Amino acid sequence: MKLLLIIHAVVTFAAGIVLVAFPELIPSSVNISIRPDQYLLCYFVAAAEFGVAALSFLATKLTDKKSLQFISISFIVFHIGTALLELLAFSQGMSAKIIANIALRILISALFYYNGVAKQKT
Repeated sequence: MKLLLIIHAVVTFAAGIVLVAFPELIPSSVNISIRPDQYLLCYFVAAAEFGVAALSFLATKLTDKKSLQFISISFIVFHIGTALLELLAFSQGMSAKIIANIALRILISALFYYNGVAKQKT
């Protein structure tokens, strides 16, 4: 569980940095153009990424199984919710490139379920 949380923290923090330093980079990977006057949207997402990264990193210090379950469920809701919204965007014409990200979010959710929910039951 600790390794999963550390990897999650690093990846989400890195995504936040990219969204601040190069706001157009991640959206352009799925054919979305972002103009400088729209960067604020990327900054909002970056702020959420930093919060998730902090929670993930701080959770590595926890030993309480119930707390780890609650945090894992929160991450599952975040990633499945995002996957569903990406699926909605795909159904409205977004590039098929988004499918890889949807699959990745489902995998991350499964990992958090297995390691953070199922294995934490007493």
